Amino acid sequence: MATTDNIQDTQPQSNEQLQQELQLRDQLVQQLSQELFRLVKGNDEFTPQPEFSERQQAELRLLREQLQEVEQQVSFYQEQLTQKDQEIYQLRQSVQELSDRSRMLEQVVQELPQIYRQKFAERMATVRDKVEKLQNENRQLHAELQSVSYRLAVKNRRHSLSEIELPTFNPKGGSPIPTFGTV
Repeated sequence: MATTDNIQDTQPQSNEQLQQELQLRDQLVQQLSQELFRLVKGNDEFTPQPEFSERQQAELRLLREQLQEVEQQVSFYQEQLTQKDQEIYQLRQSVQELSDRSRMLEQVVQELPQIYRQKFAERMATVRDKVEKLQNENRQLHAELQSVSYRLAVKNRRHSLSEIELPTFNPKGGSPIPTFGTV
């Protein structure tokens, strides 16, 4: 961005300098034209004749050469101004495009946290669903395990009770001593 500022700072300065030089050249052309007009107007019968003094012809030739040089310089500076204007236009377009891109990137950067939160929430929702399913399955398996353990304990208790014979008392006169079966 600093180079763009430097270019933008130097462009107006060089344009102003070129415009000042162009104005100076225009003034010189105008002065030369006025001088030429004054010379022509001062002499009502201004026609190039051989009786013109060599000094006047030399001045006239010098003025024409100067006028031609000034016209060449004016066209040169006009070309330079046109080129500078095109460069300025291109630079302004580039600055506009870069500004638009910068704004777009800033907007994206500002939206990133929200996008990440949303994506994280979506991923966490699937993880939470899986955890909830696993917890439900764990509870169900735990309940089944308790049920199986209880049934097994009941079955073992019945089985161990059926193997132990308790003494029986025979009230009708059987043997007075109780007998234990196979233990």
